[in-house]
Amino acid sequence: MSTEVRSGVSSRRRPPGSPMGRLRYGVMLGLVLLGLGLLVGRVVTLHVVDRPFLKGQGDARTLRTDSLPAHRGMIADRHGEPLAISTPVVTLWANPQDVPEDPIQRVQLASALDMDLEALNERLARYAEREFMYLRRQLTPEAAQRVLDLRVPGVYRQDEYKRYYPAGEVAAQLLGVTNVDDKGQEGLELAYQPYLAGTPGRRRVLKDRRGRLVRDLEVLRPAKPGGELTLAIDQRLQYMAYRELKAAVAEHDADGGVVVMLDARTGEVLAMANQPSYNPNNRAGLDPQGLRNRAIVDPYEPGSVVKPLAMAAMLDAGGLSPNTVVDTSPGWMRIDRFTIRDFRNYGDLDLPSILIKSSNIGMSKLALRFDEPIVPQLYRRLGFGQAPGTGFPGESTGEVPAPVRWSSSQWAALAYGYGLSVTPLQLASAYTAIANEGRLLPPSLLRLDEPVAGEPVISPEVARRVLDMMDQVVEPGTGARRAEVPGYRVAGKTGTVRKTNASGYQKNAYRGFFVGIAPVSNPRIVMAVMIDHPRGDSYYGGAVAAPVFSSVAGSALRLLDVPPDQHDVAETE
Repeated sequence: MSTEVRSGVSSRRRPPGSPMGRLRYGVMLGLVLLGLGLLVGRVVTLHVVDRPFLKGQGDARTLRTDSLPAHRGMIADRHGEPLAISTPVVTLWANPQDVPEDPIQRVQLASALDMDLEALNERLARYAEREFMYLRRQLTPEAAQRVLDLRVPGVYRQDEYKRYYPAGEVAAQLLGVTNVDDKGQEGLELAYQPYLAGTPGRRRVLKDRRGRLVRDLEVLRPAKPGGELTLAIDQRLQYMAYRELKAAVAEHDADGGVVVMLDARTGEVLAMANQPSYNPNNRAGLDPQGLRNRAIVDPYEPGSVVKPLAMAAMLDAGGLSPNTVVDTSPGWMRIDRFTIRDFRNYGDLDLPSILIKSSNIGMSKLALRFDEPIVPQLYRRLGFGQAPGTGFPGESTGEVPAPVRWSSSQWAALAYGYGLSVTPLQLASAYTAIANEGRLLPPSLLRLDEPVAGEPVISPEVARRVLDMMDQVVEPGTGARRAEVPGYRVAGKTGTVRKTNASGYQKNAYRGFFVGIAPVSNPRIVMAVMIDHPRGDSYYGGAVAAPVFSSVAGSALRLLDVPPDQHDVAETE
């Protein structure tokens, strides 16, 4: 029976070479080959036919072009010391849709950002429909890394630069500031924005679907850093000028003040200090008044400090000499409808004495001797009523009245410093003509590679005569004696002017001025000082502004290694 069973089973098998076996084998082989063919075809389609489309779709989801921030150019003083530099910072931003709602992560994130949790949640909710929001701007790299180390989804970094000012409040108004996007907003930062800013670059990067950087691929365009700006400012002189000015403003409880120091040989601005000021590195609680560069943008009625310039105009016109005598009795006079007064009756005065006594009567009578408006004409040649051309934003032209408005009283007033307005920079610049034998030097905020020749505005002989008269003004026993600098001869002039408001001149509000040149034997610096509304009994220019000149000029001359005047050395020996 077993034999029959085995025989039955055997009878149901088909030999390999049978037609049915070969058919089955062929079908299976065909299916395998078909599958392989379809697979190869699909591979070919993906890698050849659809490759451009698929690559474009993949790149659209992962390939990004990022901006490379450009390093803002440095601003330096004339010796290369940095006054404004850009430091790397990190801005943290988030995609609110990716930030998890996990309370623990939210608490950790708020703590690392130094934010209130409620405020963070409120901001995330407000920007919930957007894909971008700032978390913190301009963090230090270390502080930003502490946040990134939390690995909170949806939080990313952006590299930027932040402006830093090593001198702080000392040169704030001159340099100006940049905004949070590192763009100039005030001062030289604004004036030279295109030059300092540079050109951002571009790079291609690979990012994952969450926007995280996977790999830098290539730099499409390298960032071009901004140009470096070298100022005429000497940081050492700037510190000294600011320190003395701040002390004087505090001592006299004044509203503010200005110091402008020029190189008497080139016209370069060696120092320009303003009060009040502010710290550009920390602008919390900033007083807008501190932003103003009063030395350039605010014109003032100068008063007696322009008397040497008016004297130069009259000497240059001819018919006068230093020995010319003017009767100033009885100490007052009427011109048109106005009464002009001196401090007291000085009687007969020669020209140097008119400057020493600061006689308004003497200057008025001299001006009225001439048929031509020679004084305002010289003022215009000296740059009054015109922009100084420094390029500083908002620089003032000041004002000199138009000829059609001139009357006898106006001619007289212009000679003793009323009826016109000038900035402290214009005032200091005008005195370069006295210091340079009649050649006016245009002021420059940038360091000059080559000194300019200057423009002749008065004769060299007249310039020397006026300088000698101003030398006599700053002597023991005079109102300007506090401007003396031990070891050096100083030429200068004081001025005290009543402030004005909408109703006219104020009774108890003054500005004190002093303009000086030192040393007389070989002028090296020209300096203008203004103290605005000093309170108390000491409000005259000789009492509030002259001491500032003395302190700053003495330190500056020693720092610049200027030898003492020869006659002083001989007298000492």
